[in-house]
Amino acid sequence: MTTTKTLHDLGQSLWVDNITREILDNGTLRRYIDDLSVTGLTSNPTIFDEAIGNTSAYDGGIRRKAQAGLAGEELFVELALEDLRRAADLFRPVYDRTQGIDGWVSMEVSPLLANDTKTTIDAALRIHKQADRPNLYIKIPGTPAGVPAIEAAIFAGVPVNVTLLFSREHYLRVADAYLRGIERRIAAGLDPRVSSVASLFISRWDRAVGDKVPEELRNRLGIAMAARTYRAHNDLLASKRWRDLEAVGARKQRMLWASTGTKDPKAPPGLYVEALAAPDTIDTMPEKTLLAFASNGTVNGAMPTDGGDAEEVLARFASAGIDIDALAARLQLEGAESFVKSWSELMKRIADKSSALATT
Repeated sequence: MTTTKTLHDLGQSLWVDNITREILDNGTLRRYIDDLSVTGLTSNPTIFDEAIGNTSAYDGGIRRKAQAGLAGEELFVELALEDLRRAADLFRPVYDRTQGIDGWVSMEVSPLLANDTKTTIDAALRIHKQADRPNLYIKIPGTPAGVPAIEAAIFAGVPVNVTLLFSREHYLRVADAYLRGIERRIAAGLDPRVSSVASLFISRWDRAVGDKVPEELRNRLGIAMAARTYRAHNDLLASKRWRDLEAVGARKQRMLWASTGTKDPKAPPGLYVEALAAPDTIDTMPEKTLLAFASNGTVNGAMPTDGGDAEEVLARFASAGIDIDALAARLQLEGAESFVKSWSELMKRIADKSSALATT
């Protein structure tokens, strides 16, 4: 039995943080499903930018769409959805077998819309309809500006993958938005079963503090922040507010561990994966991390639901001069800026390729 199968049997969903036309065409994604228990995937503009720029696999599609008059974001969305529809179809048996709990793929709305709730929700509705797949999440950042859009999307029945969460406070803010969206649906006589995941980013914490902390604290901050947030998640699920919603058919917003590839070359590649093993959560891994964990990883049981020693570890970081709250705000802001940068680079790539290929 592979370690990925052991992790899956523990109750955690394993998703791959990548999509390219190549892994669809050559059967790699199919093998991940069959051999490594992968049950979903995530995508982002950086992944598509690299895929489009580093291969010729998308050239024909770009040429046809450019000649048909598509450009910029409109061209990209349709190009990306061609891949995501194929991936969604591969995961559809998982989606059906789990009654919509697992088997998802994700598509990002433009980060340029982050400060405009109405435009974000309009884009989310449009992309989800255009995708024409029930197992496709729309990714919306969990920034202060994104919270109203998350609530509105859930109320509108759009499944949402909330991204760019770094702390317990970030998580609780978007969890409340999710619950409000469900409560509004119930009040309006609508089906409360709208799926969502809350994506907490892990490794960026440890990259941010780096050599600023004692050696014994290296690569421990991300795990501690995840453990603190996981406790808050479990406390929320034990609350009367959630139990009342669950009683009428609502589905829990699952925790997703994102950015679980190690950035420190001295750290074991499966460091975060092993520490964040938890039933009814999701770990979305870069391909490199997935393959390394499948080869050499271990599963040492589930992480504690009460956060374990997280508060003690975080107190030690505070004593070392790390302001957790300030760093969480900075990481989210930098993450949002990075998304905008990646999106702009992707749009330039699309424009350049469109121009070069349209007349060939």
